[in-house]
Amino acid sequence: MKQYTVTGMSCAACSARVEKAVSKVDGVTSCSVSLLTNSMGVEGSATDAQIVEAVEQAGYGASPKGTATESDNDKANNSLEQLKAAQDALVDRETPKLVNRLIASLIFLVVLMYFSMGHMMWGWPLPEFFNGNHVAMGLLQLLLTVAVMVINQKFFISGFKGLIHGAPNMDTLVALGSAASFGYSVYALFAMTAAQVNGDMDAVMSYMHEFYFESAAMILALITVGKMLEAHSKGKTTDALKSLMQLAPKTATVVRDGVEQEISVDAVKKGDIFVVRPGENIPVDGEIIDGTTAVNESALTGESIPVDKQPKDAVSAATVNQSGFIKCRATRVGEDTTLSQIIQMVSDAAATKAPIAKIADRVSGVFVPAVITIAIITIIAWLIAGETVGFALARGISVLVISCPCALGLATPVAIMVGNGKGAKSGILFKTAASLEATGRTQIVALDKTGTITSGEPKVTDIVPDETFFEETGNHAGALLAIAASVEAKSEHPLAKAIMERAKTDEIAVAEVTDFSAVVGNGLTAILAGKMIKAGNLAFVSKFVKVSDDMRAKAVEFSKEGKTPLFFAADDRLCGIIAVADTIKEDSPEAVRQLKNMGIRVVMLTGDNEQTANAIGKQAGVDEVIAGVLPDGKEAVIRKLKKQGRVAMVGDGINDAPALTRADMGIAIGAGSDVAIDAADVVLMKSRLIDVPAAVRLSRATLTNIHENLFWAFFYNVIGIPLAAGLWYPLLGWKLNPMFGAAAMSLSSFCVVTNALRLNLCRVYDPKHDRKATPDRKNKTDKPNESEEKSMTKTMNIEGMMCGHCEARVKKALEALDAVSEAAVSHESGIAVVTLSSDISDEKLKETVEAEDYKVTSIQ
Repeated sequence: MKQYTVTGMSCAACSARVEKAVSKVDGVTSCSVSLLTNSMGVEGSATDAQIVEAVEQAGYGASPKGTATESDNDKANNSLEQLKAAQDALVDRETPKLVNRLIASLIFLVVLMYFSMGHMMWGWPLPEFFNGNHVAMGLLQLLLTVAVMVINQKFFISGFKGLIHGAPNMDTLVALGSAASFGYSVYALFAMTAAQVNGDMDAVMSYMHEFYFESAAMILALITVGKMLEAHSKGKTTDALKSLMQLAPKTATVVRDGVEQEISVDAVKKGDIFVVRPGENIPVDGEIIDGTTAVNESALTGESIPVDKQPKDAVSAATVNQSGFIKCRATRVGEDTTLSQIIQMVSDAAATKAPIAKIADRVSGVFVPAVITIAIITIIAWLIAGETVGFALARGISVLVISCPCALGLATPVAIMVGNGKGAKSGILFKTAASLEATGRTQIVALDKTGTITSGEPKVTDIVPDETFFEETGNHAGALLAIAASVEAKSEHPLAKAIMERAKTDEIAVAEVTDFSAVVGNGLTAILAGKMIKAGNLAFVSKFVKVSDDMRAKAVEFSKEGKTPLFFAADDRLCGIIAVADTIKEDSPEAVRQLKNMGIRVVMLTGDNEQTANAIGKQAGVDEVIAGVLPDGKEAVIRKLKKQGRVAMVGDGINDAPALTRADMGIAIGAGSDVAIDAADVVLMKSRLIDVPAAVRLSRATLTNIHENLFWAFFYNVIGIPLAAGLWYPLLGWKLNPMFGAAAMSLSSFCVVTNALRLNLCRVYDPKHDRKATPDRKNKTDKPNESEEKSMTKTMNIEGMMCGHCEARVKKALEALDAVSEAAVSHESGIAVVTLSSDISDEKLKETVEAEDYKVTSIQ
């Protein structure tokens, strides 16, 4: 997505106008304009010049935020400059300007109000010169009003410019309201001079009451107050993004030619060796090559407990080295660092638009013209009803100044920005506004077992020595572990690594073995202290030694619990059993429980056998276990689950990418593969399953906030406009002074933004207020029809897709084939999941994609 800075927008009507203009440009596949950040995200093949020209023709300004393509070195060299530019773009320059405008306006307004309302309503004294000189009083009010109008000329320039371009905006309403008040007052002043010349003092006095100079000036001042409060509050919504940018280190200490030197972080290149002392920030992503330490990663993950690091462990930019001196090799620099990617993800999400915003966008597009029409009708209707011109004009002006399209335009983006910022602080990254909205609507969560529910690393869970073998008293478990570790030391099997880790933890000495031999698929043999050691599964070891019924029963019990029993024997006697298992993460059962309390059905997917899978599923507390799922079969399972409701897939591996793409919402565990993260809609930086219900909770809170904002925006206008038009005047005698209308308008946007800021108080990890989701009436039946059951899928790995436009081309080409019912394409993961209604050869699919100038590397 290419991003642009847009200038000149003042309300939702402006952003709708820009979006409509750019969407018409040839080559643009999608366009999203954010009034909150004055930014625009565009996907497609259109050039910068075409985009900028379209925006300028619509009456606004635009400029690209960065270069379209850069080499790795360019990215490293320009990252700091781009970061500074991004920080600069978020600086609140509008509030100080509005404060100055407001102060200057108030100086003249106070004098104006004293002469108009103070003297006329409460009889406040005036200089002798003005006593009985009504024309002089009118001229003074005119001059003071002109001063206020000049100070706030931006309303008139922007408003009438929009009107000329056929795109009236909020400033148009303000400018028309103020200009109408001023114009009618000028007319009354000239009429007063004519009456005074004719000696008609009664008419002169009556015209004094027809002055609306104070309304013309007060409208501008009050709207400026509202704009100032809105700008200040909008600035607060980007605090999370600003704080992330401020974390970026500026310098790094690298080792070149054996000498340490401090350089700009932009000058660090991939492969450089850099050192970090205690208390310093880590400058770029890297791998420790020397030293141990504890690193505070709270800046990226929100986790305050430091993480121990040793050689070969990865470290990330902006995290803090707390204890030891470490030497690292740079692996990712510039825009490729984890911090830069988080900043980019949050920025991109702010530039996208949530589906729920479409309602407000449609209304905003016709709102201002509709209000102007209502104002004109109001004036004409009251004149026909026999009211004075002044009364009718006051009602029309009230309609203009009370109507607020800004509240409609800000209702969604401010909540999305605050919600995204809140998520980023908690290590939960939503890639788009749509993903933030949709996550809370999830009805089924499919969890990959390995690395998601479990740690993904086997660990020793039980050590059961055969007491008849270990005749002497002592630590029999330690003795068995010593035998096992000695023979497993030369094995590369993951289960062997688990035993070695346990031996290291328990400080067990490992002896040297000879004649080591691995029997593929069965076990190991080696000679230890003159004894032939045999290690492996029951079938292998029982060929050489007798295994008692008690030990066999233990093995069966371990298997039922999802553990793998490893048998060890010395010569012709059994030494014992060590059980190894991929243990579930500490937070997994609690995470599953919270999801279920939210009314979400939890399904576990695994390639394990049914017995092991059920044991893990029982520990985690999931609703359903689907075992024996091959890596390429997860996508098919997700497709079936989607027939029962909205599905979120949570995974971490490369083989999860097709399923993540197919699901309504793909959630990647942050420590997983880059491919899985690219294919996902939500990324969990902390790799904790408890963040899944937290993400759902934050999404629901954001969606609720958006609904509140939209309700207020619509309710305010639905109630305010009829009141301003005088609809209740004949019945209840209610009429609205234009100045109070302007005050209400100035506060409406402020209320919406302030309500969005309440999301910062959301406790994403607190399940106390969880509620079950409202059932989706549009859910498909649990029983798919025969044609759906017979459909099959193929996963295509495609190279060359760079953007959403590429996705659209590949999708269109594939779905044009008669045998293809649907194609889910992701340029980020380079995967296309094709659903087939009938047989088609791989060659035909490959030929179709490559005809669009993309390369198919494999089809599964």
